[in-house]
Amino acid sequence: MASTPRRVLLAPITVTPSKPLTPSHLKGLFWADVMFRATAQLADVTYRYSHTTYHVTEQTLGFWEFLDRTQSDIDYDALSEEEIGELYVRFRAEGKPPTAEAVRPYAEAVEHTGYVHPAGARVLRLWTGHYERLGLHDPGLMACQPPGFGLEQMIEELVAAGLGLDQRNVGGPVYLDATRFGLPLRRIVTAEGRPNYLACALRDLLPLAPRYDEVVAVYDRELDPDYQLLDRVLTDRGTVVHRVPLGRVPIDGRVTSARHGGWHNHTLEALLRSLGDDHDSAAVRLGMRLYFIATLGPGQQESFRYDLLRKSLTRAAQMLSRAEETARDRGVLAALLDRHRRGHTHVDPYRLTSSLLGRGRRAPTNDLLTAVFL
Repeated sequence: MASTPRRVLLAPITVTPSKPLTPSHLKGLFWADVMFRATAQLADVTYRYSHTTYHVTEQTLGFWEFLDRTQSDIDYDALSEEEIGELYVRFRAEGKPPTAEAVRPYAEAVEHTGYVHPAGARVLRLWTGHYERLGLHDPGLMACQPPGFGLEQMIEELVAAGLGLDQRNVGGPVYLDATRFGLPLRRIVTAEGRPNYLACALRDLLPLAPRYDEVVAVYDRELDPDYQLLDRVLTDRGTVVHRVPLGRVPIDGRVTSARHGGWHNHTLEALLRSLGDDHDSAAVRLGMRLYFIATLGPGQQESFRYDLLRKSLTRAAQMLSRAEETARDRGVLAALLDRHRRGHTHVDPYRLTSSLLGRGRRAPTNDLLTAVFL
């Protein structure tokens, strides 16, 4: 009798739909995509990527409130990602956090109706097109996917487990308290009831994690302290957690946040324009993955380079022309992918993608390329 496939929950960090996709975003998206598609050949994988869950964070609600306060009669459907991103940079430069009263109507609309501001909806629609062009699995960019726990239920779960410190009854905030494990106290909800990203992740993953044999979190390395806490909470409830931190992609040697702007020459649209029509869609899809996964690697030592990106696409085109036709034997493909699991259920994207490169390497099979990279 065949064994039951192991269940894996893949939970990459979400990209806030308020700006264009940049190299750092693309690196995370390609990494998660290859992990999902490769692991799906070996296990039962759920790709959890819910914008609805994280719309209630201050940076998103504050941006929406800023737009409605400062922009009148604007047709967001006529704006590009870059133009909406410029508005986001202006919002962050304003430097005045929105009041709880100002953002409360937006938070309630998200919670009760799945509301998305027209600016965010426009960006998500544009991203849907990008995903299709790049061959990325769409985990529901436009879908309403509320978290399984309400905010109060999440707080009650933490307090009951001895991992929460709720001081709202005395006018204070809510803390995630993992100090008994040697981790710092972390505020997750303000006294006014505004959750941060970690609180939203807990609302989403606490009810989901027990259904899976393994949870894999793919995230920005700068958020590692929060993800250590998330790991500790889920592990305390019996979940096997694997954290996959990724470094950002430096531009000219500097790592900066998209909130500060300066990304105009390195947006996805700019990248695609620079490539022109020299390669077909398959070479673009494979070449992007070769570059953002294998060439850049998990760290952030290497700055983005257009010449190396173009070189990766040329190599991808050559690889596709040499790809071996094979019988569609799922067992052969599974055995190949299994080599890159390193003792866990999910496939390591870096090991797998790097295995395609190097002199003397055997040409990949069409089955592998089609299933995982195209």
